[in-house]
Amino acid sequence: MKNQVQLITYVDRLGGGNLQQLTQLLDGPLKDVFGGVHLLPFFDAIDGADAGFDPTDHTQVDPRLGNWDDIRALSKVVDVMADAIVNHMSSASPQFQDFYARGDTSPFAGMFLTMDRVFPNGAHEQDLLNVYRPRPGLPFTAMALGNGQKKMLWTTFTPQQLDIDVQHPQGQAYLTSILQRFADNGIRMIRLDAAGYAIKKAGTSCFMLPETFDFIDRFAGQARSMGMEVLVEIHAYYQRQIEIAERVDWVYDFALPPLVLNTLFFGNSKALKDWIRIRPQNALTVLDTHDGIGIIDIGADPADRTHHPGLLPPEQLDRLVERIHSNSQGQSRQATGAAASNLDLYQVNCTFFDALGRNPRAYLLARAIQLFLPGVPQIYYVGLLAGENDMDLLAHSGVGRDINRQRFGADEIAQALEKPVVKDLLALIHLRNTCNAFNGTFEMLRSSEETLHLLWTHADARAELFVNLRDLDYRLTFTGQHPNSVRDLRFSHSLT
Repeated sequence: MKNQVQLITYVDRLGGGNLQQLTQLLDGPLKDVFGGVHLLPFFDAIDGADAGFDPTDHTQVDPRLGNWDDIRALSKVVDVMADAIVNHMSSASPQFQDFYARGDTSPFAGMFLTMDRVFPNGAHEQDLLNVYRPRPGLPFTAMALGNGQKKMLWTTFTPQQLDIDVQHPQGQAYLTSILQRFADNGIRMIRLDAAGYAIKKAGTSCFMLPETFDFIDRFAGQARSMGMEVLVEIHAYYQRQIEIAERVDWVYDFALPPLVLNTLFFGNSKALKDWIRIRPQNALTVLDTHDGIGIIDIGADPADRTHHPGLLPPEQLDRLVERIHSNSQGQSRQATGAAASNLDLYQVNCTFFDALGRNPRAYLLARAIQLFLPGVPQIYYVGLLAGENDMDLLAHSGVGRDINRQRFGADEIAQALEKPVVKDLLALIHLRNTCNAFNGTFEMLRSSEETLHLLWTHADARAELFVNLRDLDYRLTFTGQHPNSVRDLRFSHSLT
């Protein structure tokens, strides 16, 4: 992956609605802004039960977006990342429809995980309570098949997302077919979606088991043999992120968004500094994604809260969440937890701009911190445009995450690019992409808990960020084109 800022976006929600229009945007108004783009699920179909994360055909582009020729054309403009959804597939898929019609006689019967395959001797109450859940309820859907058979199917997320048996030859062949299609069409990086849930084993939490790591190792090795790097998406206790980072190319720094908010809200950098000292270096730094702002990523280990505390104690986590709700005028509360369907027990749904009370200076300093930390920065399309909570979309869909999944047409993008806060963010991105210091050595310099001081150096190049958290005053200096020319980057806002 290029050591440049990356974009993450839905194809149909940025620039007009299809791959050709997105390519024109990235080769036009946003030319040279991003080194790569992560296309959120663009497979057939993009409008199922989970915004494309339940494909009916993971090897085909949704024709409303374009085709594989369009993906290859985009890959000539920027590097392209795609999702490998390894845990599940849609109930509308041809494979499941055949299984539904024919039951155990279907050639695809082995692909779909049933409760009795994991618990052949039955499950006790504690067995089921031990299963880690991202959402309320049990991870099963009872279904009467077309041939009269009754099955208890494993459905980690929604009843329309049928879990795959990734250890069965049919499941393995299915996943290999996805990798091959990606490799044949210019995809050079994949994200393993929901990989932490891929292995189920009786007597365990069925989440991030030793066998899960083994599966990730095998699948990542297969992807690398086809010329693709691997990013693993895991929302979990922070130590799991550190462990898995040692075994894959890239992980997300999901602890960063809530810790940056905590730092800016309460004027104290201790928790953020503690994390910077131990965090993986092979991380994609993020502040916002298509999902919510993670809380589990900085909380205690659900399996042992006493002996494995979080990066923030529970009372500070509660205070952080309440500040987000307050800053967003209560909008995030309407989109989070029991207030919205598609429940997210470990995330707060809100744009990052609204989480900071639409304060441009705080927002730009959050981005500066993101861009200064080791790793490769990735910016969500809504965050790029300093987008605000989409309450109309939330009201229409009732899905909490839709508050941060708005659609921007060409005119709306043009207007957003004229906003001072967006222009300043683009200047920050340009600095991160072009200053040679970011190819060198990172230091977090000694400073008080009320300040943060970050430094990059490489040969004669230097980039330095100092933030006074009491009043959000800052100093951002870097070398210009000439080694002895030091520049001071100031945001255009006279912000209070």
